[in-house]
Amino acid sequence: AKLEEELRGLTDEDAYELLSSYGVEESGLSQLARVAYHTLGLQSYLTAGQKEVRAWTIKQGSTAPQAAGVIHTDFEKGFIAAQIVDYDDLMTAGNEAAAKAAGKIRTEGRDYVMRPGDVVEFRFNVSK
Repeated sequence: AKLEEELRGLTDEDAYELLSSYGVEESGLSQLARVAYHTLGLQSYLTAGQKEVRAWTIKQGSTAPQAAGVIHTDFEKGFIAAQIVDYDDLMTAGNEAAAKAAGKIRTEGRDYVMRPGDVVEFRFNVSK
C-alpha cells in the first residue's frame, strides 16, 4: 500500500524507476485492473480526436457495431464501417496521416470482432 501511495503523483518515468527499484514491473493497481478485465471478459478500444483520446470498455468478442453502440446507440443503429489502426502501429507511425500512408489503417465492416489495442473511427448514418 505504501508503494502505491508513493506512485501517485509521479511521472511515468519516475514511477517506472521506483517500481524497478523494488523489482516490480507493474503497480498493484494496474495488476488489479488487468486481472479484473480478464476475469470479467472485458477489453478496451480507443477513439482519438483532436480534443480527446478515450478508452471504451466492451465485452471480449464484441463486433464493431456493438462497440460503436457503447458510445451512442445511434452509432450502432446507423453503423456503416469502422476505420481501424492498431495502437502499436499508430505509435510507431507517429500520427494518423503517417499510419495511413504506411497502409496501417483499414476499413472493417459489421462482422469485425474488436481487438484490444484497436484505435477506431466509426462511420455511421442515422436518418430521422
